Amino acid sequence: MCYDIDGAMLQTLLPSIAAAEDAVARLDERVLRSPVGGGFAERSHFFDAAGALWVAGELVHVEDLVLHDAHMDSRAPTHELTIAHSVLRARRRIWTGEPSWALGVSGLATLTATGGEGKVPDAKSPAAPVEIDEEGEDEDGPLAAEMAEIDALLARSQKLLDIHTGKTPASESAAVTPARRNEDPLGLLGDDEWDEEQRLAEWRSVLPLTDSLPPVLGAIILFEAWERIEPLRRQHWLGGLLVASHLRARGKVVSHLFSFYGGLKLVRHERRRARDRATRLQAFLEAMHLGAAAGLKEIDRLSLARTQMELRFRGRRSNSSLPELADFILSRPMVSAAMIARHLRITPRGALNLVNEIGIREITGRGRYRAWGII
Repeated sequence: MCYDIDGAMLQTLLPSIAAAEDAVARLDERVLRSPVGGGFAERSHFFDAAGALWVAGELVHVEDLVLHDAHMDSRAPTHELTIAHSVLRARRRIWTGEPSWALGVSGLATLTATGGEGKVPDAKSPAAPVEIDEEGEDEDGPLAAEMAEIDALLARSQKLLDIHTGKTPASESAAVTPARRNEDPLGLLGDDEWDEEQRLAEWRSVLPLTDSLPPVLGAIILFEAWERIEPLRRQHWLGGLLVASHLRARGKVVSHLFSFYGGLKLVRHERRRARDRATRLQAFLEAMHLGAAAGLKEIDRLSLARTQMELRFRGRRSNSSLPELADFILSRPMVSAAMIARHLRITPRGALNLVNEIGIREITGRGRYRAWGII
C-alpha cells in the first residue's frame, strides 16, 4: 500500500499544514516557558486518555479516571475505564522514555506486550509427564486417558492466557495448525488472517518516508497508515500516542506529549472516517490545530488559576504546604481530600484546612465526598 502524497494533494493540504505547524509550535513554546507547564503536561495525559475512548465511541468521565488512577474508585470500574487507564499508563511510559523509544522495535514490543521471551509447550504435549503414584499405577492405568485429557486442557488454557497477557509473541499465537483449529473451532487461540507482528512491520516501513517530511505531515501520514493497516486488534488507541511520540522524536513538541485525541474528538466522525484520503488527512491536520488551540486556552486558564492561588499563600512561611498543594492541583483535573492527604502526607482534616486556605472551587456540590478543581 502506498502512503506518499502527490503534488496535487500536497497543494491542497499546504494551508492546513502551515496552520497546524504554527499552532503546535506556539503551544510547545508556551508550555516550555510557562510555570504551569509541568501541570499542563500531566493533565494532558488524563484528557487524552478520555479522548481516545471518545474517538472509539465510548464515554469515560475524566473524574472517574482520576479516581481510578489514585485507587479511590467511587464504584466498580467499567471495562471502558480500565482501557482508558491503560491509555493513561501508556502515555506516561512513552513520556518517561527516550523521545524515539516508542517508535523503535523494543518500544513497540513493550507497548504492545509482545516482547515476552517465555516459551510454552505445545497443546498436544502434557505440561508434565505422568508419574507413577504410590499404589503403582503407571501411565497405562485406568485413569491415564482422563489425566492426559486434563493435562492437554490445562496446557491449552495456559497457552490462551499467555497469548492474551503478552507472554507469547503474536507470531506464535497466529500459527494455528489444522489439527489445533479442530480443537479450537471458535478461533480463540489465534487468527491466521490477523498477523499483528507482520502488520506492525508494515506500519513501521512507513517511518522512513515520514522522516523526510515536515513533522506534522509525517505524523498524520503515520496515523492514516495506522488506521488503514490496523496492526493491533485490542490496542487500536496506540496510534494516536505514537503520533505524539513522532512529534516529540522530531523535536516539534519537546515540552510535553501532544494530546492528539483531544483535538481529534472535536472533528466530526464523517470527516475522520471519510472514503476520500484528502478529506481524512485534512481532518487529521484540523485535529492537530484544534488540539493545539485547546492547549493554549488551557495554559491561560491554569496560569490565571496559579496567579490567584499565589495571592493566597504569598508571604507565608517557607515550609508552608500551600505551594506544593497548588502544584498538585494544577497537575490533576480534580483532587479530593484523600488524594491531597496522601500526596502531602498530612491528615484529611489538614487537607481540608489547606483547601479552604487556598480558595479552590468545589465542583461536586455535595457535603460529603467532595472534590475540587479548576473550572
